[in-house]
Amino acid sequence: MTAKTLLLALPLALAPCGAARAAAADLAEAGVAAEKITPPPGTLMAGYYFDRAASGVHDDLFAKAIVIQSGGVRAALVACDLIGVPRECVEAARRAIEAATGIPGAHVMISATHAHTGPVVRSPAGARRASGGGKESATAFAEALPGLIAAGAAAACANLAPARISAARGFEDSLSFNRRFHMKDGTVGWNPGRLNPNILRPAGPIDPDVPVVHFASAQGAPLAMYVNFAMHLDTVGGLEISADYPYTLGKLLGGLKPGMLTVFTQGAAGDINHIDVAWGTQTHGHVEAARIGTVLAGAVTRTFPHLAAVSAGPLQCRSRLVALPLPEIAAEAPERARAIIARRGLAENPPAFLELVEAYKVIDVAERGGKPLEAEVQVITLGDTLAWVGLPGEIFVELGLAIKRSSPFAQTMVVELANGSIGYVPTRHAWPQGNYEVASARCGPGSGEMLCEAASCLLREAHAAAVRAAPR
Repeated sequence: MTAKTLLLALPLALAPCGAARAAAADLAEAGVAAEKITPPPGTLMAGYYFDRAASGVHDDLFAKAIVIQSGGVRAALVACDLIGVPRECVEAARRAIEAATGIPGAHVMISATHAHTGPVVRSPAGARRASGGGKESATAFAEALPGLIAAGAAAACANLAPARISAARGFEDSLSFNRRFHMKDGTVGWNPGRLNPNILRPAGPIDPDVPVVHFASAQGAPLAMYVNFAMHLDTVGGLEISADYPYTLGKLLGGLKPGMLTVFTQGAAGDINHIDVAWGTQTHGHVEAARIGTVLAGAVTRTFPHLAAVSAGPLQCRSRLVALPLPEIAAEAPERARAIIARRGLAENPPAFLELVEAYKVIDVAERGGKPLEAEVQVITLGDTLAWVGLPGEIFVELGLAIKRSSPFAQTMVVELANGSIGYVPTRHAWPQGNYEVASARCGPGSGEMLCEAASCLLREAHAAAVRAAPR
């Protein structure tokens, strides 16, 4: 399939904004800002099952915020160039944002891009409990992060002004690949290697959609481009702090539209990455991240002629807490897991990778003492056409696609790692297939489908309310 742009027939007309502003009555309001969150060199870096400290900074990390106001209701969309944002940090940031701006915490979506070249991000309590190298930097970053996120949102709120909002949906199917494969021996492999002759076919689909939302001033000056795409951010590697391919994406789009902030969010990409197993000479590192960012920027720019004005209508924020079941673990599993972790890093008899992955999962599950894993499903909608769905884990692509299919909104953006970071969320059918994501999952079989059902229910409720509120 060739790259193309999927057009949306979005309604025209814009809704009135909130009170106490000299805004035109037919415009919503928006404000944008970016707060730098780059940690210092020497910070322990996230993303892998071994320690590595940052040697320097290739490009800065940011918490990027868009605040929207319509009909007196305000909401904030915040995206952080981080591997994840723990629930404790999200709650602290929401409290700080509410205190500084009056935006209710429940109206704030805080997501992570899942960059593997940023700092270790533990909750403040978790950072203080940590041991070994990097504890001090992890603690300092965790304690500063909620304030930094709140500062970005507050700055965006202070910039609120009449705005024109438009949207389109692009298409890019040459960058992302399902990283799980049916193999000739009957197993399902995970990242089985380039040009592996034992690969039969991918075990799942990709999501080629590139939904975008453009925010401009009342006079048409570009403010922000919100971009959502489902592909793991593990391209760069190495020891330099970097936002990965969204850095190039933002740099290029900002060059085309000076002054415009690019806000990238991760789609449902729990089983999706950039590795083309049929391409034996694929580049890596910053070169590959730049290539990907460039191609993705092309997909976004192809939407420019097709951006259609969005009817602001009511701005709604809904959420639901879902109690997810835990994976079953044997009574003796925690003791065995601690022994495996104790062998981590040994020159002789180190644990196998999946052994280590499973061991960390077992410890986390055991510490819950049988208490279900609480996950927030959040939906923010604008009129009857735009919807953002926030889910707090690394969501398998089939789940994101199911939410989009069931959504009554013309454009639905599924944002993973939003308002928490509970780890991998596989589909029910992936559980018996096993391998990395299943071995790592802190929630049990059926959890993904529970999140899908909650999201679909919230979307239906919001759309029905928007239709009722529409002028007759």
